[in-house]
Amino acid sequence: MPPETAAPMRAPHWLDIPAHWRPALVRWGLVALVVVAVLLDDWAKMARQWWDISTYNHIVLIPPILVWLVWQRRAELAKLTPLCWWPGFLPMIGAAFLWLLGALSGLDLARQAGAVAMLGSTVPLLLGPRVTAGLFFPLCYMAFLVPVGEELVEVLQTVTAAITVALTHLSGIPATIDGVFIDTPAGLFEVAEACSGVKFLIAMIAFGVLASHVCFVSWRRRAAMMLACVVVPILANGVRAWGTIFAAQFVGVEKAAGFDHIVYGWVFFAAVLAMVIAGAWRFFDRPLDAPMIDADRIVRSPALTRLERMRLSPVAAVVLLALLLAAAKAWAHVGDRLEAPLPTHIDLPAVPGWKRVDYTPTIWWEPRAEGADHRLLGRYADGQGHEVDVFVALYAGQGEGREAGGFGQGALTPGTGWSWQASGPVFVQGRSERLLGHGKVERLAVTWYRTGDLLTGSNARLKLGVIGDNLLLCARPTTTLILSSEGTRAPDSITRFLAATGPTAAWMDRVVKLR
Repeated sequence: MPPETAAPMRAPHWLDIPAHWRPALVRWGLVALVVVAVLLDDWAKMARQWWDISTYNHIVLIPPILVWLVWQRRAELAKLTPLCWWPGFLPMIGAAFLWLLGALSGLDLARQAGAVAMLGSTVPLLLGPRVTAGLFFPLCYMAFLVPVGEELVEVLQTVTAAITVALTHLSGIPATIDGVFIDTPAGLFEVAEACSGVKFLIAMIAFGVLASHVCFVSWRRRAAMMLACVVVPILANGVRAWGTIFAAQFVGVEKAAGFDHIVYGWVFFAAVLAMVIAGAWRFFDRPLDAPMIDADRIVRSPALTRLERMRLSPVAAVVLLALLLAAAKAWAHVGDRLEAPLPTHIDLPAVPGWKRVDYTPTIWWEPRAEGADHRLLGRYADGQGHEVDVFVALYAGQGEGREAGGFGQGALTPGTGWSWQASGPVFVQGRSERLLGHGKVERLAVTWYRTGDLLTGSNARLKLGVIGDNLLLCARPTTTLILSSEGTRAPDSITRFLAATGPTAAWMDRVVKLR
């Protein structure tokens, strides 16, 4: 081919970027890398959760989706002029404070949400209000990077069990329900954590938000799409659980469960997703060639013009950000190492009308309290056949690896023969749970936390109390008390024991020798 007819070489992609964007884009990229590096432990932990925990496997798709959302806007974004903007430092402060709260309390959700929010906050700080307006949806969609949803498991277990037993009755199969356990002629079925449907619900919500934005213009249609993405997976999961029970009446529990394990996975999710898309397809109202943002409207906006006047020099923006990151990390470092003085030894005390007996549970039960400095486990009995198991854990401080109310801590230890059955009867300021061991032994467990003057059964209230103390760099010990009893007399046994010990807060303080 003669030289004059050769196709011209295409310019590198870097030269396709408008000149006024190049310095800002380099600056943002370097700062974003530094922010991620400073919080690398949090990002690494999130990545492990995305990969290792099936509930969060869908999150591995969120980063490429975010890149695609930005790529969709590239032509319109090129019309905007990036600049450093000092009000963008305000969301950065809020994000850093959220991360600090999580670091001081050991609450991974807050730490990880803060890490994601800090990365997102680099956009208004370094690229300005107009670019932030253009990237508003991708910035909001970054929230789905945070592994969240496990908190819904117990609620979804209960809802799924209710749907399943209703369908079982409608299909003519006799069944009784007790919490999340359903007893049928073919056997006893548990709506376990893995069967709660939480992983499909949160994946469908993430999909619904994306589809509502990309495929719809009408807010009514967007709302209908989101409603479908919440209701359909919950109902479908109930139908799936019912199908397993129905099949088990004819082919046996093992074969039905084996088929369920094959179906229950991303095959099931794909079927539900296809159902929702098929139902929504004809209502898509966004034209295929319509831009995702209107850059001309953003440029003409009087409000954004006024906001853009509050610009900041790039050097000042980077310095302020560096100081904020350093302050947050230093405060977290000091707060995480706070430890209150503790007694060298604690014992379960004498209780009027009760005596210590050998701890011989029908099925071994031992709460988990990782990171606790002292642990006690024993059994008390009165003269009327009542028995109560007492577990006490004392912590010098709360933080990473020593969280009294953390996941997998407390009365129900994952990976043991015990399963959550239902919420238990109300005990003042305590959290009551009914557990079932190997499908046959019932146990009631009531949990209290004590730190400072706070007595609560709520993990959230405990976290708030710990956060307040650690923010003020005030070291306070934390105590966990779990009272538990087996059988149908458990509520009465625990009530009698509490009457003998006196006020719960004062008794906990006496056990751990703090007051």
